[in-house]
Amino acid sequence: MTVQSHIPEWMPAPFVERALLAEPLAKHTSWHVGGPADVFFTPHSSEELSAFLAALPSDVPVLMVGLGSNLLVRDGGWRGVVISLHGVATQLERHGETGVIAGAGVPCARLAKACVRWQVGPAEFFAGIPGTVGGALAMNAGAWGGETWPWVQSVEVINRAGERRERLASDYHFAYRHLTVPAASEWFLRAQFAFESRPGATMNTVTQLLAQRRESQPIGEWSCGSTFINPPGDHAARLIESAGLKGHRIGGAVVSQKHANFLINEGSATALDIEQLIGYVQETVARVHGVTLTTEVRIVGETV
Repeated sequence: MTVQSHIPEWMPAPFVERALLAEPLAKHTSWHVGGPADVFFTPHSSEELSAFLAALPSDVPVLMVGLGSNLLVRDGGWRGVVISLHGVATQLERHGETGVIAGAGVPCARLAKACVRWQVGPAEFFAGIPGTVGGALAMNAGAWGGETWPWVQSVEVINRAGERRERLASDYHFAYRHLTVPAASEWFLRAQFAFESRPGATMNTVTQLLAQRRESQPIGEWSCGSTFINPPGDHAARLIESAGLKGHRIGGAVVSQKHANFLINEGSATALDIEQLIGYVQETVARVHGVTLTTEVRIVGETV
């Protein structure tokens, strides 16, 4: 299919004026690569999101994005609509003594800092997740030994028809960097967390962890964070480095010299460069170590 350069006939009329057509997704991902979406739409509220989805024909592909920090969009882009939750679903408030309600669009670092102020946790690990609460929920993201789902009490989701509902955490099954969901085509709008009281918690812990992250990871360079899931009992970075892959490049994409589990766009990479580098790293680690690395990053879209 070709990229839509005009308003698609399936675009709901009430939202046409706010839709971006043939929007480059490189502008909305942390790798800064990705072809155009036929339609890029940012709702003003969860209610407007419901109305938009309800009016959208059921056969139009939908891609939800937050900060685009765990997403590789191929160079051919996305045929359908991309809906940005950045700036939407940003509720963040305390609930009772140790509960916190956080919208899917809330950056994880913001959640971590709020929990420290409210003296609840453990939530400092959220500062090490380079994305939003919605993305953290979708993959049970974590950092520094902590992970998302052990602290989730309930979630609000929205489905392809725009219907919203509450689900209990017990409706989901989680594992390391993985979540099994009860229904397809549902997206998270918010979560209610049940933390513990953490009297005496200070921002120093978050500050120290962020400093450690800056010291050990290529922060500020164009990447998606960790590219591969750590295999049981080992670290992807160790396997990649010991396979001699630090600094290996394909086009403008390179394995970071600072942290081997980070693949960097040095400024000229295409999505194809990055995807081919991902494949090369997987093939080499499998050959050298007999370990198959699984990606954390989600790869979507069409090739050119």
